[in-house]
Amino acid sequence: MMKNIMLRRSFRVKVFFGCLFLIVCQLFQTTNLQAKTEELVIGLEPEHNIFDQVARYRELTDFLSAELGIKVRLTIMSRYGEVLKRFQSRRLDGAFLNSFTASLAIKEFDLEPVARAVNLQGDATTRGLIFTRRDSGIKTSGDMKGKSIVFVDPSTTEGYLFPRSYFRQQGLLDLKTDFSRYFFSGSDASAIFAVLDGRADIGSAKDATFNRLTEKDSSIKSELSILAESPAFPDTTLCLRKDIPGELKSSLLSTLLQMNQTEKGKKILNKFTALRFELAAFSDFEEIMKMQKSLDTRMEKK
Repeated sequence: MMKNIMLRRSFRVKVFFGCLFLIVCQLFQTTNLQAKTEELVIGLEPEHNIFDQVARYRELTDFLSAELGIKVRLTIMSRYGEVLKRFQSRRLDGAFLNSFTASLAIKEFDLEPVARAVNLQGDATTRGLIFTRRDSGIKTSGDMKGKSIVFVDPSTTEGYLFPRSYFRQQGLLDLKTDFSRYFFSGSDASAIFAVLDGRADIGSAKDATFNRLTEKDSSIKSELSILAESPAFPDTTLCLRKDIPGELKSSLLSTLLQMNQTEKGKKILNKFTALRFELAAFSDFEEIMKMQKSLDTRMEKK
């Protein structure tokens, strides 16, 4: 009899402490969530001029902070690959990513592409260009063999993935043996000037940069010849972690999509060099993922 009483007491004690443990855990999780959602940390991939980049995004994040009622903070990565490492360590809530990095992050970290900016020309996509000097004598893929080539960065679709994919289709499979040399310029503009200056026979870059430079200086267009152009790829896209509270995510997306409906929002968009934001989708990146798979492109190999 006494033994049964002791067993029942022991069971009740275990149930009590078990319930207490669950309550404490729940309180801890709730506190963490509240603390976390007081700030939204958005990453940026480095561009050629970081000061201009920060100025371009700061007004946008200030606007989002005011509209959402929480601090939206920017952080610029030191290099492309760091974006994925920061997501892995969960120190980012989201990031504006180029199509190459976004495709990897969506696949490897289950990020959700939510929105991208429509530029002042009404386009939310970019294309890669392969070009040479008009006086180079290079007109076909056969002419490219043995020549030097400049890419932008291993983590870019327009400046690396597309030209690598194109060369493979043309039978130029190995950069080390099919070309005299290859190197990375670090920016689209630098790749264009490397070909103009004769430091490389062939170059690849984003069409937006190519068009912007040729509009400023028509001599650039007269000196360069385009050998190939890629299909359209999604431009810089805001990708978010899927565990961000749904209400916050909906408010953020709604604010971005409706910015162009207010004068204040239009002014900020204009400084951001965009007409509006539009929805992004997983399907936008499927073609890039196929190209990455075919080239076995992984960030850790860079």
